[in-house]
Amino acid sequence: MSMMYGKEKESKQETEHDPGFCTFFSKLPSKSPETGTLRLFSRPEGFYTAHGPDALYVASHVFRTNSVIKYLGGSGKAIPSVSLKESVAKTFLREALTSRQLRIEIWEPEAGQGKKPTKFRLAKEASPGNLQAVEDLLFETSDMVSAPIVMAIKIASAATAGSGKARTKAVGVAYADISIRELGVSEFVDDDLFSNTESLIIQLNVKEALIPTGTASGKTERDVDLNKLKAVLDRCGVVVTERKPSEFTAKNIQEDLVRLLTAASTSSSVTIDSAITIPQLSLPHAPSSLAALLAYLSLLSDPSNHGSFTIRTHDLTQYMRLDASALRAMNLSDSGVSAGGSNRNTTLLGLLNKCKTAQGTRLLATWLKQPLVNLHEIRKRQDLVQLFVDNADSRRILQDDYMKYMPDLHRISKRFQKSVASLEDVVRAYQVALKLSGLIATLEALKPEQDQLEELINEIYLTKLREYDENLSRYSEMVEQTLDLDELDNHHFVIKADYDARLRQLADRLAEIRDGLDEQHKEVGDDLGVELDKKLHLENSQVYGYCLRLTKNEAKLIHNKRAYIELGTTKSGTFFTTKILKELSNEYQEVTESYSRTQSGLVKEVINIASTYTPVLEALDHVVAHLDLILSFAHVAVNAPEAYVRPTVLEKGSGTLILREARHPCLEVQDDINFIPNDVELVKGESEFKIITGPNMGGKSTFLLSCGVIALMAQIGSFVPCSEAQVPILDSILCRVGAGDSQLKGISTFMGEMLDIATILRSATSDSLIIIDELGRGTSTYDGFGLAWAISEHIASQIHAFCLFATHFHELTALDQQLSHVKNLHVVAHVAKTGDSRHDRDITLLYKVEPGVCDQSFGIHVAQLANFPESVVKLAKKKAEELEEFNTDGDRDEPQFSKEDTDAGIKIVEDLMRTWASRIPDELDGEDAVMSDNPLPELQLEELKRCVQEFQPQIQANPWVQHLLATL
Repeated sequence: MSMMYGKEKESKQETEHDPGFCTFFSKLPSKSPETGTLRLFSRPEGFYTAHGPDALYVASHVFRTNSVIKYLGGSGKAIPSVSLKESVAKTFLREALTSRQLRIEIWEPEAGQGKKPTKFRLAKEASPGNLQAVEDLLFETSDMVSAPIVMAIKIASAATAGSGKARTKAVGVAYADISIRELGVSEFVDDDLFSNTESLIIQLNVKEALIPTGTASGKTERDVDLNKLKAVLDRCGVVVTERKPSEFTAKNIQEDLVRLLTAASTSSSVTIDSAITIPQLSLPHAPSSLAALLAYLSLLSDPSNHGSFTIRTHDLTQYMRLDASALRAMNLSDSGVSAGGSNRNTTLLGLLNKCKTAQGTRLLATWLKQPLVNLHEIRKRQDLVQLFVDNADSRRILQDDYMKYMPDLHRISKRFQKSVASLEDVVRAYQVALKLSGLIATLEALKPEQDQLEELINEIYLTKLREYDENLSRYSEMVEQTLDLDELDNHHFVIKADYDARLRQLADRLAEIRDGLDEQHKEVGDDLGVELDKKLHLENSQVYGYCLRLTKNEAKLIHNKRAYIELGTTKSGTFFTTKILKELSNEYQEVTESYSRTQSGLVKEVINIASTYTPVLEALDHVVAHLDLILSFAHVAVNAPEAYVRPTVLEKGSGTLILREARHPCLEVQDDINFIPNDVELVKGESEFKIITGPNMGGKSTFLLSCGVIALMAQIGSFVPCSEAQVPILDSILCRVGAGDSQLKGISTFMGEMLDIATILRSATSDSLIIIDELGRGTSTYDGFGLAWAISEHIASQIHAFCLFATHFHELTALDQQLSHVKNLHVVAHVAKTGDSRHDRDITLLYKVEPGVCDQSFGIHVAQLANFPESVVKLAKKKAEELEEFNTDGDRDEPQFSKEDTDAGIKIVEDLMRTWASRIPDELDGEDAVMSDNPLPELQLEELKRCVQEFQPQIQANPWVQHLLATL
């Protein structure tokens, strides 16, 4: 019905005439969601509208029907338009900025135009990496799952690293996380595929990148580099914003940074007029990127930013490197998918996220993309997780009684910094302060047996929490002295009346009015003879103020009674008032407004005092996030279908990766799945390269990715889904999985595959884990196999990385004959014949991985599982058999000979050829003779025939020689 209705509305083209707005809209610059920008218009009545391409996009992605579209203007020039309620618009704008990676513009009416404005001004602009303008509007009540990181990138002139080697580039990067007021820089040498840049983008979870615009011709070397960089950014799902090259100059960056940074961020605490040393500015190229970043974010224009930023240098090597393919293949997080639209257990972020706080979830998203390579730090995290795995009661108390009630302190701190906080924010910070003593006591009660663990709890949590508790005790006293805490139950945030004489007077009057209201309620109940609070209710209506409500059945009691004034009727009953009640209601409203006006100055004073505690709240936020995430790891480890184990993490280069009964963490929790575990054993010099063959749908991909996911989980400090795990520290996990088509971006399946492999070959080291699931399938069979063999041999013989390589090129399994550390595995399938044909069989996939080779892929069986039409399946079997017969006819007719017959036959042929050669005169054995016109070749042939005749008895006695002569 809805589809029919939608079509009917479209055909009628419901049109409204608004020529003024249509003229204004037609003159705006052309932008649309397809080009990366969404534009909404705020209306005075409290809703939003979208027009043109934006309206079509909203109709498709929000309402999922065109029936909501109206048209503005006359025929032929009608503009599609859609209206959205404020709540719907805010939800959609949040989604547009986060998961859909769009820029947004919010236009508001120019002043003095009434209810139907025709001219608007651009009031707010935001992009995925710069949410400053809309943070309060869109994220006030919604948790921000990941930080909005924006990065500026400058590529320096290319250099050639010797003859025949790949060109390298110096890359200077600056990034900003406005949500925590942090700036960062990084500088490194990169290859022509920008592999290091890709790793950095993933480590920082960048949402938007600023790059210089190219030249007009688009053909210079810099343009080529920028196009390659855009391709990398696009692969990582990053929004690209081009800026003028002139913005990438570090002219006034020293002065600008001094104004933004806190004294702790510089190497000197001297005054601003003195020469402050900022080490990050000594880098050759990163300061230019930093200048472009500050200009784009306009940080200096907001006084609240001055003196509140920190800066750090990001070292690429302090974390494991991941590429975009690994991110997608291992399903680390939702890439461009709304979190509500997919099962939370389908990604590693969703599976491990049993955090109770928003800050814990954000920290998890960071840890997943920044696996540690420092063994000491990994073991610290493991020790803490072990502690809470062993102490189930303490874990539950901390999660349910403390973490569950922790607000997003980072967001509250930011509201204090921007001077937009309210008394509600003051109270929420106060409620956290009240929880601290109990939180500290619960952690102290753990009392681990090892002294080392007790020191670790003190170092990570208790020492800091005790300090924050002491600092916030004065904050709690201030709140208790100034705020009326009894009113919190009614969700009223007000200054205590005793705090000010004027407030006391107004509070007393409010109490008198409330008593009068209760008295009126009782008098009317007695007059009408109805029970209070069951049939007659006293309510403070948003529309009518204080009034009375009778249930529907009793509404007739006030009919035709002049003492009662009916106000309106709804499903819940009839609203009415009396003359006295109306006067009391009006007075209550007036006194309440006077109370608010009187306390507003006091509220500002309280909020200003509270805002001085922002550094403490921000520091506490980090500790709470860390504790919440460690508790989440412990919760997941204990509550998995089979409990996780603590992996033994070894130093980098240890050369042994062993997983017993490994399971894929996301798959084993899916409904109706009984996961079959497998062992993984990669040993340097013995079995570091594994080739896996076997049927489609047999579990090859799951086996490969289970290994990658478990290795990553081990390096973030989590327990892993195995019965035993021994994992060396890896410097990178690099993947090539699936087709990854990008035809719309001008990249074919095969080209995408080759780009991924090129990145792997350039980036991988002997401490990397490479996962390749299918290679060379996007081109001809011979080219594909040749590439697969060459790439495999290069990885196995030159790079010596751990590698798992799944393939349907069964010929590739011969590589183990050439290289001793290459081993073959196969996924097991049970095959039972059901007919005469080779393809008439019943196949049971066992999902076990065992040593050896499988020479069949059972593709037609998978087609049957996918419910292909029976006629198609039959034709496929027929054609497969024909092709196999064509390829094997020669082999099938080839007679089999014993080794004795073969060896004897070879000797007969050798003797025959020697005899023939000895009878050819010397003058016939020259090049001139062969090339002359003499009939000497015919003489040689005659001599050969005579030799064959002489050897005839031996030839007749040997079947191998007879067959050889028959085939010539």
